[in-house]
Amino acid sequence: MKIFDSVWNLVTYDLGIDLGTSNTIVYLRGHGIVISEPSVVAIDKRTKKVLAVGSEARKMIGRTPANIVAVRPLRHGVISDFDTTQAMIHHFIHKTHKIFSKNWKLPRPRVIMGVPSSVTEVERQAVIDASKTAGAREVYIVEEAMAAAIGSGLPIEEASGNMIVDIGGGTTDIAVMSLGDVVIDNTIKIAGDEMSEEIVNYVKDKYNILIGERTAEDVKIAIGSAIPLEEEKEVILQGRDLVNGLPKSIKVSSVEIREAIMGPLGTITEAVKEAVEDTPPELVKDLLTSGLHLAGGGSLIKGIDTYWQNELNMSVHIVDDPISAVARGTAQMLDHIELLDKVQTSWKELV
Repeated sequence: MKIFDSVWNLVTYDLGIDLGTSNTIVYLRGHGIVISEPSVVAIDKRTKKVLAVGSEARKMIGRTPANIVAVRPLRHGVISDFDTTQAMIHHFIHKTHKIFSKNWKLPRPRVIMGVPSSVTEVERQAVIDASKTAGAREVYIVEEAMAAAIGSGLPIEEASGNMIVDIGGGTTDIAVMSLGDVVIDNTIKIAGDEMSEEIVNYVKDKYNILIGERTAEDVKIAIGSAIPLEEEKEVILQGRDLVNGLPKSIKVSSVEIREAIMGPLGTITEAVKEAVEDTPPELVKDLLTSGLHLAGGGSLIKGIDTYWQNELNMSVHIVDDPISAVARGTAQMLDHIELLDKVQTSWKELV
């Protein structure tokens, strides 16, 4: 078996994939992160043909004719459209192979896929099946929280408590780890997407203006904050006036966007508090020393670390390059397969 694996390693390559609701990040062994694109697919509804994937497909959201639809095939970190997800994974695998791999290598990679810890066994199997159909030779499934902790350099194998919160697009993964395993898991399906939805609703209710999902996400990234800023910011939003149906521009401030996202942010905060309350006392003592580590795109909301320090009475650290933390964790598992054998949450499937 080892000889067989060695032969495959010579003619194929290894990928670590953070298959996120909002973005997919691909790590190619020996090259680093090679793809970071939105988890969006544009499809012709009449022919079922995939027209675009990733960044090109995201540009089409809200701008397509009737026969073309731009969809996000994952909801809350799990597959909601199997065929579209398979097409997206296939695109990323073959794009990686085409650009970065040697011509004589085969697009039959060993893949480590990060998924939320809350997914069911059926949902995990769906990810494995989609990856295999897309061309993967072997598929490992690992919890995103565990991968994020490894990618952030936390000493998870030591006999001490480490806490990480990964705020993605569809889920927030909250975990306390010790001795290489998860002690407390409190994953919830409230994350960045809900914040964007609340911005859409806020603008609709206050200004009678309808804006798109992409616009809401852009303004969240630009001026979203969890605490008052030293200098509050403003941006121009453009949408459709719901009174007369005509285009209209309005100016919104970071104060208003902060008010809009406080609902989902408050829900996430309560879930983090519950995780701390459920943590054994000795590990809580460790957390007071090590603090909480924050990863994922949601950690880029301005002032969220200060907000949580006040709410949780403990130090909060935003990890380096938080968006790629899960992908970096899968990368380390590729380089140290024995680590993967210890922390993977599911089984290995062979084609």
